[in-house]
Amino acid sequence: VYVFYSEPDADGQPQRQRLVRFTEVDGVGREMQVILDDLPVGPECCHNGGRIKFGPDGKLYVSIGDAQRQERAQDLGSLAGKILRLNPDGSIPADNPFAGSPVYALGLRNPFGLAFHPLTGQLFASDNGPSGFDELNVIRAGANYGWPHVTGAAGDSRFVDPIWSSGPTSVAPTGIAFYTGDPASGGPGLANDLFLCTWNEGRLERLRLAEPAFDQLLSKENSGHTCQLDVVSGPDGALYFSDEGHIYRWGR
Repeated sequence: VYVFYSEPDADGQPQRQRLVRFTEVDGVGREMQVILDDLPVGPECCHNGGRIKFGPDGKLYVSIGDAQRQERAQDLGSLAGKILRLNPDGSIPADNPFAGSPVYALGLRNPFGLAFHPLTGQLFASDNGPSGFDELNVIRAGANYGWPHVTGAAGDSRFVDPIWSSGPTSVAPTGIAFYTGDPASGGPGLANDLFLCTWNEGRLERLRLAEPAFDQLLSKENSGHTCQLDVVSGPDGALYFSDEGHIYRWGR
């Protein structure tokens, strides 16, 4: 069981972040091992990241925010504002895009959601803009997503544009997930659609992507359900999603 957490100081402010691993024994986590320590942390509260996800390649992907120091997102010597890629023991894969570095992609501000497409294996990430221009990005090895130089779809050849941006409206995207169950269990036509939660609006958004690469947005619509924090596709074919006080289930 892998856990990313922020450790507070005596005043309740985050003083460091860690990625650790437990071994589950009879429902209890034992033998904690530190995978990554002293990860970048914001001076006040925010942009600390912490989403973790295993990819179809067996590697562990980790999102780290810019820790409220936006210039670090472009600095390959810093882990802030990055997506990291690790072996399960915390070592650096030999085929990472930057030799000897856990950095997989850079130029991100505050990436809250990670999800792998069930057919292509491609990594997607949501990212929060400074005031509007929130993004959904297709994350590719070694790619630069522009923060803080650009936000939204800037059309700058140095950077990769998002496949969706909120424009000047701030929706604050959080968790994302692809629906992987039987379409009949969660509703007709949901298979391989991406679901995204929005903190400000409290909505579960449904995004349809264009075949065969599934890296372009066809449409986005409100599912009619409430979601602020995270969404997952369950093994029972239902979608599970949450706000500050509830966990919801959508399915038969």
